[in-house]
Amino acid sequence: MEALNLSTTSSIEQTSIEHKWRRIQSRLRAELGEDVFTSWFGRVELDSCDGRVVQVSVPTKFLRNWLQSHYSDKLLACCGTELNGVNRLEFRVRQPHLAPVEKKPSATVAIAESAAPKTQTTPSSNVPLRVISTPVRDGRTGLEGFEGSPLDPRYTFQSFVVGSPNRLAHAAAFQVAESTPEQPLKYNPLYIHARVGMGKTHLLHAIAWEMKARNPNAKVLYLTAERFMYSFAEALQTRDAPAFKEKLRTIDLLIIDDMEFLQGRTFQQEFCHTLNSLIDGGKQVVVAADCAPLLLESFDARMRSRLSGGLVAEMSALDFDLRLKILQRRAAEKISLSRGFEVPGDVLEYLATQLTENGRELEGAITRLHATWQLTGEKVTVDAAENTIGDLIRSKEPKRVKIDDILRIVAKHYGVQRGDLLSSRRNQSIVRPRQIGMYLAKTLTSRSLPEIGRRFGGRDHTTVLHAIRKIESLKQADGVLKDELDSLSRMLKDGNV
Repeated sequence: MEALNLSTTSSIEQTSIEHKWRRIQSRLRAELGEDVFTSWFGRVELDSCDGRVVQVSVPTKFLRNWLQSHYSDKLLACCGTELNGVNRLEFRVRQPHLAPVEKKPSATVAIAESAAPKTQTTPSSNVPLRVISTPVRDGRTGLEGFEGSPLDPRYTFQSFVVGSPNRLAHAAAFQVAESTPEQPLKYNPLYIHARVGMGKTHLLHAIAWEMKARNPNAKVLYLTAERFMYSFAEALQTRDAPAFKEKLRTIDLLIIDDMEFLQGRTFQQEFCHTLNSLIDGGKQVVVAADCAPLLLESFDARMRSRLSGGLVAEMSALDFDLRLKILQRRAAEKISLSRGFEVPGDVLEYLATQLTENGRELEGAITRLHATWQLTGEKVTVDAAENTIGDLIRSKEPKRVKIDDILRIVAKHYGVQRGDLLSSRRNQSIVRPRQIGMYLAKTLTSRSLPEIGRRFGGRDHTTVLHAIRKIESLKQADGVLKDELDSLSRMLKDGNV
């Protein structure tokens, strides 16, 4: 079979390959869970396929090495399912690139805020905030050979859309980014929390980009919690832990994303020591997570208290006005790159009404409409939009069950404390509800076994698997238990939590 390179194939071939790649991504998302998929596969791109070998690219050597070590078999299996005859997988590191410079948007879209403002205004005053627009080409943070997680060049303050739900977090993030060594730190640590897709990671990347642009000599380090754990574990294996700790404690700005995934007592203790050292030394720390500090149940009380000691800023659910602004901005970006592409106002309002979950949905909807227009030439209308993004409309889908809901309803139903379900207690009165909670998490959510284990007190996937099998076995012989499980499932699906 002739090799297919996505940069040289015809539009029909490319559409077919891209469709199969999207199906591969959907399989990975379903098998690994949304959080793991986003963390490790969000920046993986399909480059080519020659019938036997699939080549994918990633932005960093670290990500390439991690995927090769931990997920290559899983990715190859998913590729083999969708691409017949594939038996080998190759990774390459692609060169970093800059986001395209925005041009003036079409008049079809009324932009509430200009696409790339030279200045921004603080939410609480009319004092202009100067945004440094000098491009920074290095997509990494780090120091002295210690590499941070990759930064996305699209995630800057210029491209962040501000509204009521995120105004406080945005203003605080910008103040952190514009601070200088001579100024006292106002918010330390800055803790930003929100559910998935609200823009936390965007703000963290924006802080790093802005700080690097304003002060190229500043020691800035951006890490995901999983990258922090991987690096510390690697340092322990090579007996380089003291040097690792010393490097972390000399930086000027430490940014940690996905704090909820920082699991394991050793890792948490080391981060706590680093946090205390940096704050006491007058260095800035910024943290993001999916919940408030006091709800990080696997962390000890001292750590939660320390994280709460600065400014805690929540990014709440996107309201209609902010959803519309985001759609207008993303549509303007596509319009600036494609002559003739237009998104009427009624289409944007339809999308803002229907897509209420998060900003990624909104961006994905505009991307789909743009791709459909490019491939078919079909004019963008409300009917066309409805057909194109029908599967994204959450109002037509069952309620998405969350593990937090499961913990809450199981604890209430069986008369135990939520903390007991996450503890190491082995009383039968605690073990059985805990196993039922794990069983419900597996049957009602898309979370992977390791993710469920982390949410149930940091247990490993074998413990979760044992619990699931145990409950499945018991419900076959125990009609009362089966009725209880059915009742709990109905309550969770109906949202009666």
